[in-house]
Amino acid sequence: MQSTALEKQLAFLREIDRLKTVVRQSSLLDKSRKENSAEHSWHLAMYALILSEYACGPINKNRVIQMLLLHDIVEIDVGDFPIHSESSNESQTEQESRAAERLFGLLPQQQGNELLGLWQEFERAETDDAKFAKALDRFQPLLVNVFTGGGTWIESSVSFEQVFSRYGPIIKRGAPLLWAVCEQWVTRHFGE
Repeated sequence: MQSTALEKQLAFLREIDRLKTVVRQSSLLDKSRKENSAEHSWHLAMYALILSEYACGPINKNRVIQMLLLHDIVEIDVGDFPIHSESSNESQTEQESRAAERLFGLLPQQQGNELLGLWQEFERAETDDAKFAKALDRFQPLLVNVFTGGGTWIESSVSFEQVFSRYGPIIKRGAPLLWAVCEQWVTRHFGE
């Protein structure tokens, strides 16, 4: 018996509920607990809604929001890979690609292919939409680390140079004015 489009869509929506159980390294700003990946994705969508004027070029805000809502869905299968982890980028890319194929494959084919395409565009970060989405994905945890007194940077013994090299190019490429603010925060935080 073949599943209807609605059955496939509902199966996908039930499956992505699991994103709420993926705990990230970053805490909430009130430091009460670590955020989960679903919260992170929602918060980034809000960042795109509010900060779109700071994008590197003309963007389609709705596409950026869609990318940000989708970008971490793969963590259902592979978990969170913190920026400061020692994981292999090649291995991570392979695992995440397999997860994206599986998860978006739950949907009716046309819809699944469309969402997989948006996820892949985010990963490549070649369009202005994707560059801005990637910039926000780096900006939000940087903001959290600064406003929690160092957060994961302290836990992982991250240096000023590491912050500049890991966050800087991606944020600057997608949102140069946001990077200018970040430079001030990071310099003040590390007392450089």
